[in-house]
Amino acid sequence: MTRTLVVAGHGMVGHRLVEAVRAEDAEGAWRVVVLAEEPRPAYDRVALTSYVDGWDAAALDLGEHTEVELRLGDPVAKIDRAGRTVTTAGGHTESYDALVLATGSRPFVPPVPGADLPGCFVYRTIEDLDAIRAAVDSAKHRKRGRAAAMVVGGGLLGLEAAKALRDMGLSPHVVEMAPRLMPLQVDDGGGSLLRKLVTELSLTVHTGTSAERIEQDGDRLSAKLTNGTELDLDLIVFSAGVRPRDELARDAGLDVGERGGVLVDTSCRTSDPDVWAIGECAAVEGRCYGLVAPGYTMAEIVAAQLLGKEGEFPGADMSTKLKLMGVDVASFGDAHATTEGALEVVLADAVSGYYKKLVVSGDEPRTLLGGILVGDAGAYNLLRPMVGSPLPADPAAMLAPEGASGAVGVDALPDEAQICSCNSVTKGAITHAIRAQGCDSVASIKGCTKAGTTCGSCVPMLSKLLDACGVEQSKAVCEHFTHSRSELFEIVKATRITTFGELIAKHGTGAGCAICKPAVASILATVDTTEGDGGHILDGEQASLQDTNDHFLANMQRNGTYSVVPRVPGGEITPAKLKVIAEVADEFGLYTKITGGQRLDLFGATVDQLPLIWKRLVDAGFESGHAYGKALRTVKSCVGSTWCRYGVQDSVGMAVELELRYRGLRSPHKLKSAVSGCARECAEARSKDFGVIATEKGWNLYVGGNGGTLPRHAQLLVSDVDSESLIRYIDRFLMFYVRTADRLQRTAPWIEELDGGLDHLREVIVDDKLGICEELDAAMAKHVENYADEWRGVLEDPEKLARFTSFVNAPGAPDPTISFTTEREQKVPVLLGVPEVVSR
Repeated sequence: MTRTLVVAGHGMVGHRLVEAVRAEDAEGAWRVVVLAEEPRPAYDRVALTSYVDGWDAAALDLGEHTEVELRLGDPVAKIDRAGRTVTTAGGHTESYDALVLATGSRPFVPPVPGADLPGCFVYRTIEDLDAIRAAVDSAKHRKRGRAAAMVVGGGLLGLEAAKALRDMGLSPHVVEMAPRLMPLQVDDGGGSLLRKLVTELSLTVHTGTSAERIEQDGDRLSAKLTNGTELDLDLIVFSAGVRPRDELARDAGLDVGERGGVLVDTSCRTSDPDVWAIGECAAVEGRCYGLVAPGYTMAEIVAAQLLGKEGEFPGADMSTKLKLMGVDVASFGDAHATTEGALEVVLADAVSGYYKKLVVSGDEPRTLLGGILVGDAGAYNLLRPMVGSPLPADPAAMLAPEGASGAVGVDALPDEAQICSCNSVTKGAITHAIRAQGCDSVASIKGCTKAGTTCGSCVPMLSKLLDACGVEQSKAVCEHFTHSRSELFEIVKATRITTFGELIAKHGTGAGCAICKPAVASILATVDTTEGDGGHILDGEQASLQDTNDHFLANMQRNGTYSVVPRVPGGEITPAKLKVIAEVADEFGLYTKITGGQRLDLFGATVDQLPLIWKRLVDAGFESGHAYGKALRTVKSCVGSTWCRYGVQDSVGMAVELELRYRGLRSPHKLKSAVSGCARECAEARSKDFGVIATEKGWNLYVGGNGGTLPRHAQLLVSDVDSESLIRYIDRFLMFYVRTADRLQRTAPWIEELDGGLDHLREVIVDDKLGICEELDAAMAKHVENYADEWRGVLEDPEKLARFTSFVNAPGAPDPTISFTTEREQKVPVLLGVPEVVSR
């Protein structure tokens, strides 16, 4: 007989419970009913701050359940334990055989007078962020400038909220009652460096104080702190921790913990044997856990019991590793050295921006008890699994950068070391999957063990374990070449091969594919401009190798039209050129948008219109912005010392010089850059592949920053260098990357995979350890000499121009599959089979 499982709550932990039950309930013993408070299915709340990047809620979805009855926006309001029913806020009654409370937690708002005024928000859900965004937009409209905000709480959640506000264009104040930021995770030394690093990223930090009162001041807010500081603000966000949602349990007469939370035993069962509680609402033997990994463990324990198995909560790994505005912060084990006889080993460098501490036992051999990493958490994946085990080397060696002399690797981990804390996967389980089950790639390990499928922080360790087990991981470009991209580059360079046909005939098999053809086309183009006399990307056989965007030198959009992006070096543009862009957009009926890289994008051009548009732009002095290519996109800049009272160098002039120097450089992946005129970092240089920040003495160069699905913060390569040295190091960095990176590999993972990482990169391009700097310099000089605008190259060649027609047999005829509608006074595409979006 089928029984009914009711799950109260559909957050990440409730989702995991249903996932686990459905995966193991092959007989269909349970009918699952989920009653959710939020108006949307479960989403990745851990990654909530990333919602600000694109305001796309779908990007946070955890996926849909099959064979589950899900009621959204109708939470459980009452439990009748005697009748074994629940009643929802909407009046719906549901009987249960088993009830699991997964109601999570609520934001804690300190009892500050005025905390309930308009303009005060909490930071917990997508709806919270939508409300904050609306308030920010309203404040910017009123001020017509930069709005001010305060975040109450300088812990993990508070800094996440501050990042979101900064990403919305604010410079937030962070108020933390403790004497340092993230007081639970880091110590005074780590907190001091963390404060320095986030202050450089446009945050103002107030520690050792709290909000005393909040008052309305016209359409703004006034906040007074206990240290006497007064702040004029547009909005306030409370992110000072959470409290378990245990009100349902209290009202139903279930036992609750002394400090809140639904009291459960180690099987996650409440004082009623038919009711369980999991996640942040549960107090396991009196203790609540505020991390997702312990919640996932609880969910799997309850799922096992529902299906007739046994399970006990083994305790929780409270380690944390995260990036706060690009700054690495990690803590694990006894981070604050509370164990009797504990010793601390500290390695700190404020100039390079890192603080590393290990806590070890006082006896021999030294046992690792815990640690703190700020600014550089690269050793976290190695160190965390060793907690409780004797160290295999001197503590200082354990903190040494990977690849450095004496550094310790993954071989030192015992089999019982937990590699994936989210899914409780040990090193032994992973090595068994590799050796006994034939897993020969990171993807196959994920599928077999679930390691790396949640937060992803352990993925680099999976690759290293494959290496340690002697599994050679293929770097072949595709099935037609056994070589990696860097090897193909060296073959082309050494043999002077100039065509794909010759390369695949001599060094590959078959006819090629959509993977290797564009990769080889990029290599041929790069070698041609850096080693040869230069040539057009569409010359001869090259044209047939390109993907759609490169083939038409424009970005294809959803409805089959193209966008045109002229280069605007450094974001600097004259009124006359702005006027030309406006005239072109008006004449051809193009949708126009300013991009995140300070350029103007013109959407909606058909293939046959592209040369006509280019002609108008080229005649006005514009050239291709290479928005379609794996090449340099933009060098973004602030206004620098020319206009800004904080600027210490001419960031616009440097950005223009860099963009004109590296334009058209074909590379393994797109390249983005920025130049900031001071440490306030308005151009966001540290999120770019190479970023430059002005100092009083010159320039700091950061490399390996990437946005996208896996954001990375750039690392400092050299500091306080003059302009000539700066350009020389960037030349070498880019040429070394172009020659050695894999296909579609961004600079951040490329640096991570270098043997020795950033230190090795510095040795190569600054110290000339490999003796190749002269060659790299010459190659870049050749590229600069050979640069030619690709749009102009098409306009001057009738044969290339002939390619740009929608229909070969009816040149100039409109494409009947393309149609538009109007939104916000601009045309937008009507997509076949997709409902039209109605503007509100």
